[in-house]
Amino acid sequence: MKGVVLAGGSGSRLYPLTRITNKHLLPVYDKPMIFHPIETLVRAGIAEIMVVTGGNNAGDFLRLLGNGRDFGLKQIHYAYQEREGGVAEALSLAEDFVAGDRCVLVLGDNVIEDDISEFVAHFAAQPAGARILLKEIDDRRHLVHLGVAVLNDHRVVRIMEKPRDPPSAYAVTGVYMYDAGVFDIVRTLVPSGRGELEITDVINEYIRRGLMEYDILNGFWGDAGESIDHYMTVITYVAKHWRKRKARGRAS
Repeated sequence: MKGVVLAGGSGSRLYPLTRITNKHLLPVYDKPMIFHPIETLVRAGIAEIMVVTGGNNAGDFLRLLGNGRDFGLKQIHYAYQEREGGVAEALSLAEDFVAGDRCVLVLGDNVIEDDISEFVAHFAAQPAGARILLKEIDDRRHLVHLGVAVLNDHRVVRIMEKPRDPPSAYAVTGVYMYDAGVFDIVRTLVPSGRGELEITDVINEYIRRGLMEYDILNGFWGDAGESIDHYMTVITYVAKHWRKRKARGRAS
């Protein structure tokens, strides 16, 4: 199982914080944002990880992350996205790295409290297909800015992107698990109205084929790149709750 972290994009929703740096290099409490998705993968037992980035700050990731030794890794692989072509296009750059294996894709601005090891094990037990992680969101005003799952009889039947009338309370998080067939699907995609290859189209194709499963996150999930307000919400939560967890760990 390979891990892929996407850390490209202009970060326009966090402007002017991102005027001179990539948003994934911004701090989230006591560590850079990019550390969080990498640590999520490492906790799940994934030891081969690629970071896909772009823009003028690619070298900063190399200097910050190095070969991954600080995460207990032997090596971190890197790919460069030359243009903002969407999440699915960025994933396609990892095809040679994944090399016919399965992969867990995590968006670089996602901060996840849960250990996803159990969910990765569920995916490994699937004969084929894909798996997504959902999170129940109580605030419908927030859901209209997210990808939302349409559920029927405990199955995902469709993903709606930024729906005016959310069909459920379950948002699609930035954790996606795919078999090697995902790259063939990406090659069939047509750019959306904003000129990008959309990851929602990939998910819906797996759903159409009857090959999509899901799990639900119980702990905190935050998209630190969604807006300045959500960035601050993530920092506040991490500072309050994860600091207490660290203190308990030291006390024990």
